[in-house]
Amino acid sequence: MLRLPPFEYFSPQSVAEAVSLKAKHGSNAMYTAGGTDLFPNMKRRQFTPQTLIGLRELKELRMIISDEGLIIGAGVSLSEVAEHPEVRKHYPALAKAASLVSTPQLRNMGTFGGNLSLDTRCTYYNQTYPWRKALGFCLKKDGDICWVARSSPKCLAVSSSDCAPVAVALNAEFRLVGPESERRVPAGQFYNNDGISYLNKNEDELLTSIHFPPYEGWLMNYKKLRRRDSIDFPILGVATALRLENNGDCAEARIVLGAVASSPLLAYEAEKMLIGERLTSDRIEVAAQVAAKLAKPMDNTDMTLGFRKKMVTRFVTKAIKEALEN
Repeated sequence: MLRLPPFEYFSPQSVAEAVSLKAKHGSNAMYTAGGTDLFPNMKRRQFTPQTLIGLRELKELRMIISDEGLIIGAGVSLSEVAEHPEVRKHYPALAKAASLVSTPQLRNMGTFGGNLSLDTRCTYYNQTYPWRKALGFCLKKDGDICWVARSSPKCLAVSSSDCAPVAVALNAEFRLVGPESERRVPAGQFYNNDGISYLNKNEDELLTSIHFPPYEGWLMNYKKLRRRDSIDFPILGVATALRLENNGDCAEARIVLGAVASSPLLAYEAEKMLIGERLTSDRIEVAAQVAAKLAKPMDNTDMTLGFRKKMVTRFVTKAIKEALEN
């Protein structure tokens, strides 16, 4: 049985107190809300914080506000996001993405902010400490080599968040609070394509809320590829959002790929192929093929490289066509 390492636990009653505790304990402390990803990583000794700062008591992180857009607190559970009527009505891709994370039990515990900030994953990283030690450790933790591509100068661990591609596609903004100031970062700038430094977030900052602009009249969707229909992390996620003109031509398009790199990838060239055009099956297929060029799967997650590459075209096509049918 894998056991948690020893740690001291604090339960602050406000965001200010939580941030103050993080500043006080520095790199030896970590925030935790649901803990559904953090605790397994601690058991495998990928993280060994001496202090945990619990966020469950912070009511200000657990609100959903629908007013000229949508504000979701980082501490709202994934189940609440998936089932909230305003989210389901106006942001169906977001509700769908949240509903596809893991299992009902873990969605009840796991938080929206936690999924958006999910640690990158890799076959050579997400293993027990003895397993990693026997191999020789990797670049992401304790080692100096990327076992996926030994000549790679950076870690190639994969972004495995379901909600992140949707947040990027919908131009969400993330509110980060630090000990002395706060800032808002567009979702597209929040993620770095680096398996180790994968978030544009200072160590002492706390993600408190996520702000979505209005999307009245938009058609959106999220598709997820994984081996099993529950538990598994995505090995491909596709978020799409479309706005059509009255004549049926595409006025705006967003296509974002998840789980194919260390960050969600915006398919700009594929989007441009749809804008100003009638979304015929042929047009969608060609755009999907262009989007698939962004995906360069590595041998560090489930299923074969060729299959995962092939599925990008198919899933982008399906995501767009299903959105148009709704």
